[in-house]
Amino acid sequence: MSEMLFKKVDYTLGNLIAYVEQGDIGLPELQRPFVWPDTKVRDLFDSLYRGYPVGYLLFWENGLPDQGRSISIVTGQKIPRLLVVDGQQRITSLYAVIKGHPVLDKNGERRRMRIAFRPKDGKFEVTNAAIERDPEWIADISLLWSPESKRVVREFFERLRREKGLTEEEEDHLDAAIDRLKNLLHFPLVALELSSNLDEESVAEIFVRINSKGTPLNQANFILTLMSVFWEDGRKALERFCDQARKVESDGKPSPYNPLFQPAPERLLRVSIALGFRRARLADAYAVLRGRDLQTREFSPQKRDEQFRILMEAQKSALDLTNWHEFIKVVLQAGYRRRDLISSEYSLLYSYALCLIGKRDFLVPLHDLRSIIAQWFFMVSLTGRYTDSPETQMDQDLADLRGLSTAQEFINLFTKSDPD
Repeated sequence: MSEMLFKKVDYTLGNLIAYVEQGDIGLPELQRPFVWPDTKVRDLFDSLYRGYPVGYLLFWENGLPDQGRSISIVTGQKIPRLLVVDGQQRITSLYAVIKGHPVLDKNGERRRMRIAFRPKDGKFEVTNAAIERDPEWIADISLLWSPESKRVVREFFERLRREKGLTEEEEDHLDAAIDRLKNLLHFPLVALELSSNLDEESVAEIFVRINSKGTPLNQANFILTLMSVFWEDGRKALERFCDQARKVESDGKPSPYNPLFQPAPERLLRVSIALGFRRARLADAYAVLRGRDLQTREFSPQKRDEQFRILMEAQKSALDLTNWHEFIKVVLQAGYRRRDLISSEYSLLYSYALCLIGKRDFLVPLHDLRSIIAQWFFMVSLTGRYTDSPETQMDQDLADLRGLSTAQEFINLFTKSDPD
């Protein structure tokens, strides 16, 4: 029989919430826009109340170094024992409602999800103004698991007695329904915990095979998860930058918005990786950020922290508004004045990375750098240089920089007649 790559672990809902709150289960979704509609959260609680199964959860044992150490050197965060691979939206919904924790909506605003409950018939609904006025509803079930629970239940019964009147039998029925809802903390949940011995490619493959409706995982997902664990502020900054690049700020403050380039976080991440580590393959970057020495293949917590500091500096340059808008001007200079003229986002990403490398690492004069990168972007767009196997081609372009040290050497490399 083949070695089992997972184990089944039984939780209660209350245990799960406690582990999330303590940081033993890493849940980066709490820091990112919540994509489930409130009606789906309502339906989740309805299923729990009815005793329906709500699906398994998929965790990955944290195989990162320092499992015995509770705090990350880089951020001071507790390092989770388990990372959530599948079930983030469900756990976020459960945690946010039961703990009354606000979530980020798609506009980046923090709000609380308010789910209402009618004990008379066990009905759940998203709270609205009519429900707020109706004495038959408990308008915010989060309060039932808070220190205010007794007061909320007492006031619920007082309103009903005052406005409708209650028989003793009705009170018993309503009281039992409320207790049943509060006792959902004992609801059994099943998790499959993947072994820490699995690499990210295997975890992604398992996820795809057992979750055909899910979005396939990729290397960027794993790097962003690492950022959530060790550098949460960095991930939030990256996502905020990409969100702001898509819309004009109403307050008139400087922003990354532009009409040509609105990258997703997992795409813009490639710029920081190329600048910081001179690598295009995210698989290599992921290993480096975990603290693996690519020669000895051994992990080191000190190495991991060093690499995250490198990523911090690189992302600082990539998200710098002056650098960003300077590059947009370069693209315009190359003749690409409309978004529909740009055939490859990789051409933009990797040209931006090379622009930052030339500016930061080789100190190429700005006038020369603008001209070089404009010509480079025109060439790679025309030839489709980064269309097929973009990581492989960019790795080669980055390798060509090795051994160079001066601005003139950088200029010579990118102005030679044959770029290959």
